[in-house]
Amino acid sequence: MLQQDSNDDIEDVSLFDAEEETTSRPKKSKIRHPVASFFHLFFRVSAIIVYLLCELFSSSFIACMVTIILLLSCDFWAVKNVTGRLMVGLRWWNHIDEDGKSHWVFESRKASPQDSKTVSEAESRIFWLGLIACPVLWVVFAFSALFSLRVKWLAVVIMGVVLQGANLYGYIRCKVGSRKNLTSMATSYLGKQFLRQTTGDDQTS
Repeated sequence: MLQQDSNDDIEDVSLFDAEEETTSRPKKSKIRHPVASFFHLFFRVSAIIVYLLCELFSSSFIACMVTIILLLSCDFWAVKNVTGRLMVGLRWWNHIDEDGKSHWVFESRKASPQDSKTVSEAESRIFWLGLIACPVLWVVFAFSALFSLRVKWLAVVIMGVVLQGANLYGYIRCKVGSRKNLTSMATSYLGKQFLRQTTGDDQTS
């Protein structure tokens, strides 16, 4: 089903793909997509390692910068288009309609009895750990570069924050749904807490 948020033209849809797996194998902790899992971490970890060590092995700032940006770009594409879909059944993207209006779409695999059989717990942990930890490191690098007056590295670090932060934001939106769903979840939770507290007060009085 397709739901569209009229405020910011954001759509939350079920992930459909010819390659979506619906096998009846039980959910296991084994890694079912080793290549995707490897590249999910390879590009982003490599970019961090190059950033930390490049000045020890090369005196060329341009060469270091180009290498890091290439790794970050490869990581952005791989995580956005491949590893998210294979490892956790999520995908986000943007499209322009016939009127030239931009729409952001956040997809997730439709909940079904087969859903728990197609997502590996190990892959899910690898995916979210890499997705969250690396942008946090780039934010730390940004403050470090700023306070140590390494101004020439700020552009590279900001590129890391933006590209990896965009993937993090996109997949969080895929996971939790649109802003409207977040509001309804918060309202429902607060309502339950208020009802529970009221019921407890009535029982004690």
